Amino acid sequence: MVIPLRKQAADEQGTDEHLTLRSGATWATGAARAADARCLLRTLLAHSLHTGRTPVPAPLARDAELVVSELVTNALRHAPGPCGLVLRLSEEALTITVWDTSPSHPTVRDGDRYRVGGHGLRLVHTVSDHVAVTPHGRGKQITAHLRLPRRPGIGADPDRPVAPVPLFGAA
Repeated sequence: MVIPLRKQAADEQGTDEHLTLRSGATWATGAARAADARCLLRTLLAHSLHTGRTPVPAPLARDAELVVSELVTNALRHAPGPCGLVLRLSEEALTITVWDTSPSHPTVRDGDRYRVGGHGLRLVHTVSDHVAVTPHGRGKQITAHLRLPRRPGIGADPDRPVAPVPLFGAA
């Protein structure tokens, strides 16, 4: 099930530019694909451009795609049953939440360049400003927060230049 963008919700009162855009999907057992989750993210970021928002910088959009891919892939590999994705985009942050049916708390493994696999959660922690794991029903949810740069002229973050997001995987 996919939540259409036109059914987005606002977390706060104010003008359209201050609304939090939301999108999400719920997948049945074995139906989730990281590619579909990335497409949902790209659609949300593209839609945000039509709301008059400052574009999400391309490096941050790529980091968000990595987070979505890794969290959905982990849900597929390590949790039986359905899983879901919720994306929230505000003026301050992009929040990515993936829930699954496994109650096991994931652990960040030490880096090992000779190991195949087991690097995803470390990457999520590396590119995110904050990662939280909380109970969700009989399973858990993992939420990654990626802070957005401030609007140009209002204390903009010099480490994250503002550039438009390439749409649907355009290089």
